[in-house]
Amino acid sequence: KKAAPKKPTFVQKKVGGAKNGGTRMVRVKRLTNDIPTMDAPKPGTSKKFFSAQSRKMRSSLSAGVVAIVLAGVHKGKRVIVLKQLETGLLLITGPYKLNGCPMRRINQRYLLATSTKVDITSVKVPASINDEYFRRVKAAKKQAKKDGDIFEAKKEDYKPSEQRKKDQAAVDSSLLECI
Repeated sequence: KKAAPKKPTFVQKKVGGAKNGGTRMVRVKRLTNDIPTMDAPKPGTSKKFFSAQSRKMRSSLSAGVVAIVLAGVHKGKRVIVLKQLETGLLLITGPYKLNGCPMRRINQRYLLATSTKVDITSVKVPASINDEYFRRVKAAKKQAKKDGDIFEAKKEDYKPSEQRKKDQAAVDSSLLECI
């Protein structure tokens, strides 16, 4: 096989103007100017792998452990860990009758485990209580605001549903018997 004839990289072109020297060397093929500043992400590195991760609960935080909440509106309160949800968050409750802390999800980083443990084998946590149960329902978008509406419009406060109140009462009553 014969090697293909090598094309020159530069070509001499004529340049106008009295003080420009008459000719200039110019590239035959211009250099690319669209070099990305960041490397493209490798295929398959996305959020879809988050769901495949295994969720591990800290050994000190098992079901029935009394823990102290370190952050949020209920910080400083002692709560009881009920179970771990699919997303890795822990389901806790005050009980609500004792200290006003309702059933809620919390990241285990915001809990400080104590050595006290309550036997909660008799407590029946409804199967419907999962991560979807705690998701907020988004309100429908309203029409565009008028000039004076910014100060008059108030953010709607969260109100627990009747289902949530029933579940809270059921879990609280069985939990208070254990305590």
